[in-house]
Amino acid sequence: MDALEFVRVRELEIAVRIWNPDAKRTLIAWHGLARHGGDFAALARQLGSEWRVLAPDTPGRGLSSWSLFPAHDYLYSHYVTVAIALLDHYQLEQVDWLGTSMGGLLGMLIAADEQHAARIARLVLNDVGPELDKEGLIALSSYFGVTHRFNNFANLQAELIKHYASFGITSEAEWRELALNSARRLPDGSWTYHFDPRIGEQFIHDTPRDTWADWAKIRCPLMVIRGETSALLAAETLPKMAESQPSLVTMTVPGCGHAPMLNDAQQVKPIQRFLTTPLAAPSTATPAQPAGTFSQWLADVWRYLRGGR
Repeated sequence: MDALEFVRVRELEIAVRIWNPDAKRTLIAWHGLARHGGDFAALARQLGSEWRVLAPDTPGRGLSSWSLFPAHDYLYSHYVTVAIALLDHYQLEQVDWLGTSMGGLLGMLIAADEQHAARIARLVLNDVGPELDKEGLIALSSYFGVTHRFNNFANLQAELIKHYASFGITSEAEWRELALNSARRLPDGSWTYHFDPRIGEQFIHDTPRDTWADWAKIRCPLMVIRGETSALLAAETLPKMAESQPSLVTMTVPGCGHAPMLNDAQQVKPIQRFLTTPLAAPSTATPAQPAGTFSQWLADVWRYLRGGR
């Protein structure tokens, strides 16, 4: 990371990690549910000096403020407000966007929104799409909806390695860096993760929507990355996504689940090629939408999390 800036958005302070601040091209890199912008360090280094990478910490994560009103602030609608405020702050009329998991869904919502769609030139989704595996999401939300306490840092790192094994990290140094950037001390001297446990309330308070309809509305170039053993994005979902977006670029990362860390050349080079492909004229056709709605699926998840079946 070459710079760290804090941008005020309403009552919250948003941390933005920046690589290559003086580069001519900009990529917004937005992390997943319980992660932070520091996860994109390896991607930024490998993209090189041509790219300024802006990686915000979503409210409640990393170095950004925790909300006093989770039911209001830990929602996609508020994350969209934060994202647009950051684009305005950095005077980005149009920008390329790469999002892992939650960060990809956020990019989808912006790219599908009538008011803001033009702000995204290209969209890269890392192991996420308009249809996700319900059981995988339940496991994810259940794990991150509680405070995890560890007696010492070694125990935290061991648990982190176990939980994030699907990231595809193989280097001991990378695991240590990930652990150091994911930990904080509690008042009693024990350790926990960096995020506010109340971020999981998003699954209770957020408004269901038909994300397949959102997907069909997107008109910018699209790329989807899937971990070979992903527990969230099923392999059969990719052809469905291509039915609505025939020019979709896809990549499956071997040896990874949810979600590839985007930390080596085999993952970064295809992204780089996609980001440097000249933009074509936007399509005005309305693609067909697959049957079934994301809103119904999400409602089922929320009923499960509230104790129903």
